[in-house]
Amino acid sequence: MLRQTPSQTIGPFFGFGLVPAQYGFAGAAIGSGTMVTDQVAGQRIRITGQVFDGAGMVVPDALIEVWQADAAGRYGGPAQEPQAGSPDAAFTGFGRVGTGAKPDARFVFETIKPGSVDALQAPHLHVTLFMRGLLRHVCTRIYFSDEREANLRDPVLRAVPHDRRDTLIAWRDETSAFQTYSFDIHMQGERETVFFDV
Repeated sequence: MLRQTPSQTIGPFFGFGLVPAQYGFAGAAIGSGTMVTDQVAGQRIRITGQVFDGAGMVVPDALIEVWQADAAGRYGGPAQEPQAGSPDAAFTGFGRVGTGAKPDARFVFETIKPGSVDALQAPHLHVTLFMRGLLRHVCTRIYFSDEREANLRDPVLRAVPHDRRDTLIAWRDETSAFQTYSFDIHMQGERETVFFDV
Protein backbone atom coordinates (compact mmCIF):
# COMPACT_ATOMS: atom_id res chain seq x y z
CA MET A 1 0.00 0.00 0.00
CA LEU A 2 1.34 3.41 -0.98
CA ARG A 3 1.13 6.25 1.53
CA GLN A 4 0.31 9.84 0.75
CA THR A 5 3.36 11.95 0.10
CA PRO A 6 3.95 14.79 2.54
CA SER A 7 2.78 18.30 1.75
CA GLN A 8 5.36 20.69 0.33
CA THR A 9 5.43 24.35 1.23
CA ILE A 10 6.04 26.93 -1.48
CA GLY A 11 9.65 27.93 -1.09
CA PRO A 12 12.44 28.59 -0.50
CA PHE A 13 13.07 29.61 -4.08
CA PHE A 14 16.07 29.16 -6.28
CA GLY A 15 17.16 32.58 -7.51
CA PHE A 16 18.56 31.30 -10.77
CA GLY A 17 15.14 29.99 -11.79
CA LEU A 18 12.88 32.95 -11.08
CA VAL A 19 14.96 36.12 -10.82
CA PRO A 20 18.38 35.02 -12.09
CA ALA A 21 19.89 38.47 -12.75
CA GLN A 22 19.10 39.63 -9.21
CA TYR A 23 21.27 36.82 -7.85
CA GLY A 24 24.06 37.20 -10.42
CA PHE A 25 23.09 34.31 -12.68
CA ALA A 26 22.77 34.38 -16.46
CA GLY A 27 19.33 33.87 -17.91
CA ALA A 28 16.14 35.67 -18.78
CA ALA A 29 13.23 36.29 -16.43
CA ILE A 30 9.69 37.52 -17.02
CA GLY A 31 10.01 40.17 -14.34
CA SER A 32 12.46 42.03 -12.14
CA GLY A 33 12.47 44.85 -9.64
CA THR A 34 13.16 47.40 -12.36
CA MET A 35 9.79 47.87 -14.03
CA VAL A 36 10.52 51.09 -15.92
CA THR A 37 12.52 52.15 -18.95
CA ASP A 38 13.09 55.60 -20.43
CA GLN A 39 10.06 55.02 -22.68
CA VAL A 40 7.57 54.52 -19.82
CA ALA A 41 5.37 57.52 -19.06
CA GLY A 42 4.68 58.52 -15.47
CA GLN A 43 6.20 59.61 -12.19
CA ARG A 44 9.13 57.41 -11.15
CA ILE A 45 8.92 55.95 -7.65
CA ARG A 46 10.75 53.38 -5.56
CA ILE A 47 9.00 50.95 -3.18
CA THR A 48 11.21 49.23 -0.63
CA GLY A 49 10.59 47.00 2.35
CA GLN A 50 11.17 43.75 4.16
CA VAL A 51 9.09 40.66 4.95
CA PHE A 52 8.82 39.68 8.64
CA ASP A 53 7.72 36.31 10.00
CA GLY A 54 5.52 35.76 13.06
CA ALA A 55 8.50 36.08 15.42
CA GLY A 56 9.47 39.45 13.92
CA MET A 57 12.49 38.03 12.08
CA VAL A 58 13.30 39.17 8.54
CA VAL A 59 12.55 36.51 5.91
CA PRO A 60 15.57 36.13 3.60
CA ASP A 61 14.00 33.85 0.99
CA ALA A 62 10.58 35.29 0.11
CA LEU A 63 9.49 36.13 -3.42
CA ILE A 64 7.29 39.15 -4.10
CA GLU A 65 5.38 39.84 -7.30
CA VAL A 66 3.53 43.06 -8.07
CA TRP A 67 1.08 43.96 -10.82
CA GLN A 68 -0.16 47.47 -11.41
CA ALA A 69 -1.84 49.86 -13.80
CA ASP A 70 0.12 52.40 -15.82
CA ALA A 71 0.15 56.13 -15.04
CA ALA A 72 -3.24 56.55 -16.74
CA GLY A 73 -4.86 53.73 -14.75
CA ARG A 74 -4.79 51.09 -17.51
CA TYR A 75 -3.48 47.54 -17.20
CA GLY A 76 -1.20 45.92 -19.75
CA GLY A 77 -1.96 42.42 -21.00
CA PRO A 78 -5.46 40.97 -21.08
CA ALA A 79 -7.65 43.45 -19.19
CA GLN A 80 -10.04 42.09 -16.57
CA GLU A 81 -12.30 45.12 -16.89
CA PRO A 82 -13.15 47.33 -19.88
CA GLN A 83 -10.60 50.14 -20.19
CA ALA A 84 -10.83 53.55 -21.79
CA GLY A 85 -7.88 53.84 -24.14
CA SER A 86 -4.84 51.68 -24.68
CA PRO A 87 -2.31 50.91 -21.94
CA ASP A 88 1.25 52.21 -22.17
CA ALA A 89 2.88 49.73 -24.56
CA ALA A 90 6.29 50.33 -22.93
CA PHE A 91 5.08 49.29 -19.47
CA THR A 92 4.16 45.71 -18.55
CA GLY A 93 3.05 46.58 -15.01
CA PHE A 94 4.62 43.36 -13.66
CA GLY A 95 7.59 43.03 -11.32
CA ARG A 96 9.19 40.20 -9.35
CA VAL A 97 11.97 40.23 -6.74
CA GLY A 98 13.39 37.92 -4.12
CA THR A 99 14.51 39.03 -0.68
CA GLY A 100 17.72 37.02 -0.57
CA ALA A 101 20.06 39.12 -2.70
CA LYS A 102 20.73 41.88 -0.15
CA PRO A 103 22.25 41.41 3.33
CA ASP A 104 19.22 43.04 4.97
CA ALA A 105 16.78 40.93 2.86
CA ARG A 106 15.19 44.12 1.51
CA PHE A 107 13.07 44.12 -1.65
CA VAL A 108 13.07 47.10 -4.02
CA PHE A 109 10.77 47.93 -6.93
CA GLU A 110 11.63 50.77 -9.31
CA THR A 111 8.34 51.64 -11.00
CA ILE A 112 5.88 54.44 -11.66
CA LYS A 113 3.04 55.77 -9.56
CA PRO A 114 -0.07 53.99 -10.90
CA GLY A 115 -3.12 55.97 -11.91
CA SER A 116 -6.61 55.33 -10.57
CA VAL A 117 -8.29 52.51 -12.47
CA ASP A 118 -11.70 54.11 -12.07
CA ALA A 119 -13.39 56.92 -10.14
CA LEU A 120 -13.53 54.90 -6.91
CA GLN A 121 -10.28 52.96 -6.72
CA ALA A 122 -7.22 54.67 -5.28
CA PRO A 123 -3.83 54.15 -6.95
CA HIS A 124 -2.51 50.78 -5.78
CA LEU A 125 -0.39 47.75 -6.61
CA HIS A 126 -1.50 44.13 -6.35
CA VAL A 127 1.00 42.06 -4.36
CA THR A 128 1.52 38.29 -4.33
CA LEU A 129 3.91 36.82 -1.78
CA PHE A 130 5.47 33.36 -1.84
CA MET A 131 7.64 32.07 1.00
CA ARG A 132 8.63 29.04 3.02
CA GLY A 133 6.01 27.77 5.41
CA LEU A 134 3.09 28.69 3.15
CA LEU A 135 1.11 26.01 1.38
CA ARG A 136 -0.20 28.66 -1.00
CA HIS A 137 0.71 32.21 -1.84
CA VAL A 138 -0.92 35.20 -0.13
CA CYS A 139 -2.25 38.37 -1.76
CA THR A 140 -2.44 41.94 -0.57
CA ARG A 141 -2.33 45.50 -1.93
CA ILE A 142 -0.07 48.52 -1.61
CA TYR A 143 -1.72 51.94 -1.31
CA PHE A 144 0.12 55.26 -0.94
CA SER A 145 0.23 57.57 2.08
CA ASP A 146 0.11 60.69 -0.10
CA GLU A 147 -3.17 59.62 -1.76
CA ARG A 148 -5.29 60.24 1.35
CA GLU A 149 -8.47 61.47 -0.38
CA ALA A 150 -8.43 58.65 -2.92
CA ASN A 151 -7.75 56.11 -0.15
CA LEU A 152 -10.80 57.31 1.79
CA ARG A 153 -13.14 56.45 -1.09
CA ASP A 154 -11.49 53.20 -2.22
CA PRO A 155 -14.07 50.38 -1.72
CA VAL A 156 -11.48 47.68 -0.97
CA LEU A 157 -9.63 49.79 1.58
CA ARG A 158 -12.92 50.85 3.17
CA ALA A 159 -13.88 47.18 3.61
CA VAL A 160 -10.81 46.69 5.82
CA PRO A 161 -11.29 47.44 9.54
CA HIS A 162 -10.12 50.99 10.24
CA ASP A 163 -7.41 49.94 12.69
CA ARG A 164 -5.87 47.56 10.11
CA ARG A 165 -5.78 49.87 7.06
CA ASP A 166 -2.31 51.17 7.84
CA THR A 167 -0.92 47.71 7.07
CA LEU A 168 -1.77 48.35 3.40
CA ILE A 169 -0.20 51.81 3.20
CA ALA A 170 3.26 52.49 1.76
CA TRP A 171 4.66 55.49 3.63
CA ARG A 172 6.50 58.15 1.67
CA ASP A 173 10.01 58.93 2.86
CA GLU A 174 10.09 62.74 2.94
CA THR A 175 13.86 62.74 3.49
CA SER A 176 14.69 60.89 0.26
CA ALA A 177 15.71 62.85 -2.85
CA PHE A 178 14.01 60.17 -4.98
CA GLN A 179 10.30 59.56 -4.38
CA THR A 180 10.58 56.51 -2.14
CA TYR A 181 7.89 54.60 -0.27
CA SER A 182 8.42 52.10 2.55
CA PHE A 183 6.16 49.04 2.74
CA ASP A 184 6.92 46.15 5.11
CA ILE A 185 4.96 42.90 5.06
CA HIS A 186 4.25 41.24 8.43
CA MET A 187 3.04 37.66 8.21
CA GLN A 188 1.65 37.49 11.78
CA GLY A 189 1.53 39.42 15.03
CA GLU A 190 0.23 42.81 16.08
CA ARG A 191 1.24 44.46 12.80
CA GLU A 192 0.06 41.59 10.57
CA THR A 193 -0.57 42.78 7.02
CA VAL A 194 -4.11 42.39 5.73
CA PHE A 195 -4.22 39.56 3.19
CA PHE A 196 -7.12 38.98 0.82
CA ASP A 197 -8.96 35.73 0.12
CA VAL A 198 -8.73 35.65 -3.68
